[in-house]
Amino acid sequence: MAAVSQKHVQLALGLPQRLLTFLARYPPATILPAEADPEKSKTGYQQDTPNPFLAQKHPVTGRWHDPKYSLRRQAELVKIARQYGVEELLPYTPKKTEERIKKRVELGLRVKGTGVGQKVKGHKHERQLVSKMEKRREAMLEMPNLIREWKKTGKRNWTKFPK
Repeated sequence: MAAVSQKHVQLALGLPQRLLTFLARYPPATILPAEADPEKSKTGYQQDTPNPFLAQKHPVTGRWHDPKYSLRRQAELVKIARQYGVEELLPYTPKKTEERIKKRVELGLRVKGTGVGQKVKGHKHERQLVSKMEKRREAMLEMPNLIREWKKTGKRNWTKFPK
């Protein structure tokens, strides 16, 4: 147990100050000891806002309060956490890598017809792009054989394409 906690301490010492401050204010339940109750071990920050990345509805007035961390600051924290390999310790945010990938798959490239189950209904060049690129790829794969054959027989004697 002491060796494992020592490893976590060494890992924490290598993290940047912004990330350490955030994790101290909003510690994830996964790093709490096994015997600790998650409800009783919440910090004051967590009691005020369980997830600082999401907007909160005031229980009395019913008004919505902005998140504690703006989208720009969320993205910066996620980038730092990803760089140090602790992104999974952050609470849910739309800026997390898996959320961005999920949204990219769902919506596609923001080009009509590139999402899941969508079809392109657009210009002719958009509809034929996939088959054109496949033909081009096959031609590039065949290019070494074509060059070898041209060098062997000469361009004038080559009969694959009629004039």
